[in-house]
Amino acid sequence: MKKILLAALVLLSAQLSAQHTFTLEGNTSNLKKDTLDKVYIDYLLDGDWKNDSALVKGNKYVFSGVVDEPVLAYLRVTYKRAIPQKINQKRDVATVYLMPTTLGVTHVDSFASVKVSGSIAHDAYSALNDKMKPLNTEMEALSKEYRAFAEKKDEEGMKSVEDRFEAIEARQREVYKSEFLANPASPIAVYMLDRYAGYDINAEDVDPLFAKLPASSKASPSGKTLEEKLNIARITGIGKSAPEFVQNDTLGKPVALSSFRGKYLLVDFWASWCGPCRKENPNVVKVFQKYKDKGFHILGVSLDQPNAKDKWMKAIHDDQLTWTHVSDLRYWKNEVAVQYGVQAIPQNYLIDPAGKIIAKNLRGEDLDEKLGELIK
Repeated sequence: MKKILLAALVLLSAQLSAQHTFTLEGNTSNLKKDTLDKVYIDYLLDGDWKNDSALVKGNKYVFSGVVDEPVLAYLRVTYKRAIPQKINQKRDVATVYLMPTTLGVTHVDSFASVKVSGSIAHDAYSALNDKMKPLNTEMEALSKEYRAFAEKKDEEGMKSVEDRFEAIEARQREVYKSEFLANPASPIAVYMLDRYAGYDINAEDVDPLFAKLPASSKASPSGKTLEEKLNIARITGIGKSAPEFVQNDTLGKPVALSSFRGKYLLVDFWASWCGPCRKENPNVVKVFQKYKDKGFHILGVSLDQPNAKDKWMKAIHDDQLTWTHVSDLRYWKNEVAVQYGVQAIPQNYLIDPAGKIIAKNLRGEDLDEKLGELIK
């Protein structure tokens, strides 16, 4: 009886796997012959990156695997050359929306330029990209402009470009929203809503949109992940009491968030390896020096990597960050960062003396102005 039950379970498992199996058949006959070597694929499955590679033989390559839902995959090619060639994103990397079916991928005039058959998710993704193309073109032009200012160390020019970046990003988000609202049952609906929600999710804004998703989309792995982000955003929004946490400081002593009650507190998520964080630090230092004796303090939470305490300490010293610092040195899995749903740094929360979140992601002059309003 046990053998029969075990055999039935094995058969059921095999059937379920078959239902989620994909086969990707690539065709490179339009590209230069005998120059392509290997194709690599990367995609998310159950929150972890899956990686595989395949040789290009006779202008063909094949991948097979399992996906639980439509998922974006990245294909990258290498060439048969004595000297390794630097990867060119526009030429050597293609994106394909996988589905549990057989997909045909034909590379047109470069490896990155593809036509995909057999995936309605990719069809929707391609249509979305067509609508995004003008904004992406603007963004590329701004990137070149920013690099030119950066080479000249023109801070004012860089700041003007950053402001324009934000304006374009806002327009991109509106495209994601409008396309989602036009078809919340789309196979890439969760993707569009996630891109609209962004790294700093406004739960009051995104909740009504999430409610429009079909039950099957909400129950999908990406739907559940988005709901988890929303759950965190609901309790870390402006006006909410900042969730309590305890983490060790640079000397290994536990520091509790609640120990700063009675002061305005900036909880600042950063890391020694984060360029934008290090660039912002002088502004934070300036504000700290101005208000540190007026009921204001900073609690730095570092997302430094395991075994990198020396780099964390050096950055604190080099940048003259003379406030309280904590970390568990677990990189993006820092327990406080996970608790607060931090997906990008720098990120910060301004908390009032009663422990309530009153502002988020204040940079430079904005932080100074806000504290100036609060601390008379």
